[in-house]
Amino acid sequence: MTLTLLQAWQTAKKRLEAVGLTGPVIDARLLVEAAADATRTDIVTDPHRPLTPEQAATLDDYVRRREHREPVSHILGRKGFWKIMLQVTPDVLTPRPDTESILDVVLPAFPEGQAFSILDLGVGSGAILLAILAERPAARGLGVDVSEEALAVARDNAAHLGLASRVALLRGDWTQGLGDDTFDLVVSNPPYIASAVIETLEPEVRDHEPRIALDGGADGLDHYRVLAPQILRVLKPGGRFAVEIGYDQKDAVEALFREAGATQVATTRDLGDRDRVVAGAKKPLETPA
Repeated sequence: MTLTLLQAWQTAKKRLEAVGLTGPVIDARLLVEAAADATRTDIVTDPHRPLTPEQAATLDDYVRRREHREPVSHILGRKGFWKIMLQVTPDVLTPRPDTESILDVVLPAFPEGQAFSILDLGVGSGAILLAILAERPAARGLGVDVSEEALAVARDNAAHLGLASRVALLRGDWTQGLGDDTFDLVVSNPPYIASAVIETLEPEVRDHEPRIALDGGADGLDHYRVLAPQILRVLKPGGRFAVEIGYDQKDAVEALFREAGATQVATTRDLGDRDRVVAGAKKPLETPA
């Protein structure tokens, strides 16, 4: 039987519902659009357009993989973040809307047209760094990651977005190897899930996301203990930082940054009303009287 766009969407949705997936309507639509080379508008305005046998076979494969809890971002190899589209592989954390809260915090602090430097620690796919650079054309950035595979993904994303000339990427362990370099803004989405909790996560995360990007140690705070003093060291006087946190880590992470000497430390909540971003600044140099 030849499937139309509408039938394909309905069939895919029912299959995903049958295995108990959340959000089957959106997932099914995204898979149909990719398999049939269609847009959301096509499904609405031309619902009876038939899929070719090759497109139907591709869709069946996509849906089967999603039924086995492979993330849509891995099936399609891409994920939207903020206002950009990123390539995504199993070597990087899939960008999530919660992380966009970092941009809500930092962009107002750096007006469009202002030249400033950014350091993204644990750059992964490049989501945070590239989204900021896309919004602030006078900015330049450095992304650091311990994973060479992740850096390759970030490098491709920078090239495809036309941002390669304003991005440098470095393999390293947080700020080690940066020497005396300092930055106006430091951002990071470090691993913050407690080790014992990882096995309880949804299969999309537990089985498909890189463990190195998830595991924050016994209490989830290991990387913040390292990062807080390092971030303050590489910030310029008056510079700002913003880091993503787990929903229950506000007090602990704020305390670590205050102990490291940060000022103006505060936490911003995400669209789900959960604590999500701890941000602050390095004390500016005192002006002589």
